[in-house]
Amino acid sequence: MEPLTYDSVRADIADLLYLEPHELADTDDLFAAGLDSVRLIGLIERWKARGATPAFVDLAENPTVAAWWPLLAPRPAP
Repeated sequence: MEPLTYDSVRADIADLLYLEPHELADTDDLFAAGLDSVRLIGLIERWKARGATPAFVDLAENPTVAAWWPLLAPRPAP
């Protein structure tokens, strides 16, 4: 499976919200846009399968693509 990219994260979120990725701004509040906790859990599971290790609480604290990317971005191997 491909590692996460900023564009793939945006596309995953947009897909759940029935939007096109370009309709989702980096700083849009994703909960205000229609994301809910059940869908967030689904995203987390999808992203964990691709190597990310986000915690629900960290993502819920600041629900924007821009804030999530540093928590989801692939890390170089030590």
